Amino acid sequence: QLQLVESGGGLAQSGGSLRLSCVASGFAVRHYAIGWFRRAPGKEREGVSCINPLGVVTDYVDSAKGRFTTSKLNTKNTVYLQMENLKPEDTATYYCAARGGRDQPTCADGATEGHYNVWGQGTQVTVSS
Repeated sequence: QLQLVESGGGLAQSGGSLRLSCVASGFAVRHYAIGWFRRAPGKEREGVSCINPLGVVTDYVDSAKGRFTTSKLNTKNTVYLQMENLKPEDTATYYCAARGGRDQPTCADGATEGHYNVWGQGTQVTVSS
């Protein structure tokens, strides 16, 4: 069974940092494209970033560029989202998602939910001002 489990969310102060983890089971992240998404209260889910099997990252949220870093550790089958200088508008539930298997593991169209075929349950990030 293909599964993704996010962790690392919580409460942070404005200007603080959090590192989210996305642990995969049932498949290897080195063969998949992994995306990060977030859904803020009252808003639609938006793509944050995507990392392809070679480790090349595409970032999609202008306000997060320079503050969020996506990386992975294949030996731990884990993808990370390091978030620095957090702002209240970063408050959201954060999800990771995977694309691979019979689907080409690219980040082309990686900001689109339908691009992925495996989803995690999400982890809540709340940033206080």
